[in-house]
Amino acid sequence: MEQENLSPEDSLQLIQSMIDKAKNTVADNSFYFLLWGWLVFSASIIQYILKVVLESPYHYLAWTLMFVGMIVSTLYGVNQHKKRKVRTYVEEVLNYLWIGIFVSYILLGFIFARLGWTNCFPFYMMMYSIGTFVSGRALKFPPLVWGAIASWILAVISTFTSYDANILLSSLAILVSYIIPGYLLKNKYRHMQLHV
Repeated sequence: MEQENLSPEDSLQLIQSMIDKAKNTVADNSFYFLLWGWLVFSASIIQYILKVVLESPYHYLAWTLMFVGMIVSTLYGVNQHKKRKVRTYVEEVLNYLWIGIFVSYILLGFIFARLGWTNCFPFYMMMYSIGTFVSGRALKFPPLVWGAIASWILAVISTFTSYDANILLSSLAILVSYIIPGYLLKNKYRHMQLHV
């Protein structure tokens, strides 16, 4: 096969088209941001109500909602993988990033189960930020970047507040880093679809 020499402008245009294709695909998959955003947000609010309002010793059971996310994400991911045969490099990298973050969430769960949950929320908020910051920069989608920065700030603030307050700060962090950018990404995808 003959190798084609591209000018620097053509190379940049090719790279930009790949990023745009990945944006389109990831925007279509804003499903994950919204699924996990709403599950974590709901679990945080439920835990707060159970712990602070109802004073239940079983407040931590709110986080069993994450099993729903694992099942739904797996089924959705398998279905999407069957539909799509070709992936861009950016998509592959983002896929590996989120797999790494998912594994890190699980490991943090084991670590805090052994050491105690008192200081868990700053670490989880920090993890929310890493995935959304890298995704936002890779896709050139500022709402993800701003959501990540806001989540980092909330993680720092949470080191000065109580565990109960951190539950609410965590729900705010997930709102600004997953849910709001997820809807903006979904709307951008819809807008792109209308103009194709």
